[in-house]
Amino acid sequence: MDNFDYVIVGAGSAGCVIANRLSEDPSVSVCVLEAGPRDWHPYIHLPAGFIKTFYMKSINWGYQQEPGPYTAGRSIYAPRGKTLGGSSSINGHVYNRGQSQDFDTWAQMGNRGWSYSDVLPHFRRMEKRIGAGDEQYRGRDGSLHVTTMEWKDTLCEAFMDGAVSLGIPRNPDYNGAIQEGVSYVQRTIQNGRRVSSATAFLKPASKRPNVEVRTNAHATGIMLEGKRAVGVRYSRGGRGGVPVEVRARKEVILSGGAYNSPQLLQLSGIGAPELLQEHGIEVRHALRSVGEGLQDHYAPRTVARVKNIKTINELARGLNLWGEALKWAVTRKGILSLSPTMVYCFWHSGETAESSDLQLTFTPASYKEGVQGQLEDEPGMTVASWQQRPESRGYVRIRCADPFAQPIIQTNYLTAELDRRVIVAGMKLARRLLASTPLAPYYAYEDFPGPKVNSDDEFLAAAIQRATTTFHPGCTCRMGPADSTWATVDDQLRVHGLQGLRVADASIMPRMISANLNAATLMIGDKAADLILGKGEAAERLSA
Repeated sequence: MDNFDYVIVGAGSAGCVIANRLSEDPSVSVCVLEAGPRDWHPYIHLPAGFIKTFYMKSINWGYQQEPGPYTAGRSIYAPRGKTLGGSSSINGHVYNRGQSQDFDTWAQMGNRGWSYSDVLPHFRRMEKRIGAGDEQYRGRDGSLHVTTMEWKDTLCEAFMDGAVSLGIPRNPDYNGAIQEGVSYVQRTIQNGRRVSSATAFLKPASKRPNVEVRTNAHATGIMLEGKRAVGVRYSRGGRGGVPVEVRARKEVILSGGAYNSPQLLQLSGIGAPELLQEHGIEVRHALRSVGEGLQDHYAPRTVARVKNIKTINELARGLNLWGEALKWAVTRKGILSLSPTMVYCFWHSGETAESSDLQLTFTPASYKEGVQGQLEDEPGMTVASWQQRPESRGYVRIRCADPFAQPIIQTNYLTAELDRRVIVAGMKLARRLLASTPLAPYYAYEDFPGPKVNSDDEFLAAAIQRATTTFHPGCTCRMGPADSTWATVDDQLRVHGLQGLRVADASIMPRMISANLNAATLMIGDKAADLILGKGEAAERLSA
């Protein structure tokens, strides 16, 4: 049996950062377990490769959500990274921290040390910002390269001019003092290649003699002695593989993500007693909050047909695509260097919103209905719009005692009445933006939801039929006080009632943030390392 000081389950966005930070001390030994393979596939590193990695089961868990009350009977596809870097190796490489109020709210929910002023130093420490940015908010010396989209496009410029015509200002840095406004997207790309958590943090760490990274290691259970976690069981090679145990002298750290971390806890006998007993699992530690509280962003996509100009739809076909491939090979530019969206816009659903509660993205392309990432034959442009801070909550629960079975994922989109109001407001704003005067020379007509949709009920019906995930699941092992009924971990990320076990990934978010989740998940990893090393507690004692 192998022994390490720390065993990290999941080499995803947070896990890679934690491994890097902990292993800076040469006297500390770290083992990282990753269920998927190494990140060698070329599509991972090609920015536009997300179109392919989306569906590649070799590096993607390929989960399916359960149909919900507002998904029109649809089971929505839920990809998650299953390789070094986790979802940071297959996502749209967008870098979006969120609003300062998001983290202040976390602190107000009883989580000491998680206000915006507390987490900002972690964002800055990780980041190597290339481009404009106030030094008060942006980092220049970290390992994570953050650049702004360099590809300038006539339709993108017209869209941003249209936003300005509606009173939405241009914002040179939505990760700075304020998020509101419209701008080209910021992303984790360097020299035309993806910068994942693995390439930025795990790769340099893995060169140290005190770090061991084990791939194709599917965790099947947490080893407990009484109320203390002492190691992890895993199957080398996945289902039917060789069973292996690895022990942790100090701590086990779960960084499997919003779906896999609660699943592993439940499989290990940590969760709601009724759920565990239903599947014949011994209750080792009753904790009803595990897996409860799932949140995600739910987005309808408004599509308009385009005239008088080429879109990505045409550039990605036939000889044009070969030309773009050659351009990327020589210059690292062109459409193969792009992200799934080019422009970000943050604004209000109404006058009473205290801060921007809508996020909209613009792409000079359109995609096949119900198929993420596959371009249509006709030229088009798309605005995705979603509510930034939904109130609806769902859950993640084991389907059975089989550690290789997909969990039950029920997001419960739009079950809160406020969410339904805000999603309609977002669709109306998307329509106004696409029909704005600066886009008029290129705007042919609205294809979806279409000119016959005008009332709130009609907009909502269209959203129910076509909206889909934005791939931002979180909040399934929420951070909060021990006396709450909803928290799984405390503000040190320790599982309530257990020793030697922490969770550090997007699942610990107590409430959804106003952003894509990768940047904040990286921050969680960086802060978790401080907490594990005792730096967070020391700082709190000094400030008390």
